[in-house]
Amino acid sequence: MSTHQDAPGSARLAEILATRIDEYPDFPAPGVLFRDITPLLRDADAFREVIAHWRAMIPEGVEYVVGTEARGFVLGAPLAFELGAGFIPVRKAGKLPGSPASLRYDLEYGSAEVQIPEGSLPAGARTLVVDDLLATGGTAAATIELTRSFGVELVGASFLIELEGLSGREKLPADVPVTTVWSIPD
Repeated sequence: MSTHQDAPGSARLAEILATRIDEYPDFPAPGVLFRDITPLLRDADAFREVIAHWRAMIPEGVEYVVGTEARGFVLGAPLAFELGAGFIPVRKAGKLPGSPASLRYDLEYGSAEVQIPEGSLPAGARTLVVDDLLATGGTAAATIELTRSFGVELVGASFLIELEGLSGREKLPADVPVTTVWSIPD
């Protein structure tokens, strides 16, 4: 398990952000600047450093990490492993068998639905929501609400990147501590 000493310093984190997160203007639509984490994921050492730093930011005693499809899976699973916690996927509607717990929510242009496998989270479990990006906050807020419906103790929501200019944090419940590896002004 990683320790705080394994976590990189702020200069190294800034270097990783600058060199391992690609930017694609006007994708998937004009005016959107897409941040691609693929370069980070393919660099095993940088990815390990980021997970170690992230792990050091998380409160002790997390029992479950809830990761949002799809990049929340890629980041949440190794983070859960480092925390010694279980991992629970939050999927888009229609991707889970049985009778998953569901929540429909509004987006800027339409609606979406997230689901958690039935019986995944025991009441009272110390749980953390994880995703790659906090942008407008709709999916994160829905994931938090759905996770709370299991009666868990939500210890926080944590993101690899927060786009501050999109004010997503404002859509999250005020009583949920939010941590981010990187906060970017736009």
